[in-house]
Amino acid sequence: QVQLVDSGGGLVQAGGSLRLSCAASGRTFSTLRMGWFRQAPGKERELVAAISRSGSSTYYTDSVKGRFTISRDNAKNTVFLQMNSLKPEDTAVYYCAADPSRTLITGTVYDYWGQGTQVTVSS
Repeated sequence: QVQLVDSGGGLVQAGGSLRLSCAASGRTFSTLRMGWFRQAPGKERELVAAISRSGSSTYYTDSVKGRFTISRDNAKNTVFLQMNSLKPEDTAVYYCAADPSRTLITGTVYDYWGQGTQVTVSS
């Protein structure tokens, strides 16, 4: 069993930055593929970014490329999402996710989920 605690959300003006963190426990962190999803009101949940177990491979959805950066610190069992140049359309609940058995970086199936952290970008 993997426990995920995500944090770092908040209210920010358009053009601002936020850094989300997700602390994992219950399993060796370096065996987990990690991802960040978001869900806006009335919309389906979407994969925003993902990172491989070693951190050598990353994926970003087109709308965040060049603005968001996913990274991980396997020594601290933590994955991060640095979000710059935020736009009102980035407003959503952001969820950290972990998967121990699948490796496809663009895959959207994950076994474990954080509780979510709200990101609100004002115009």
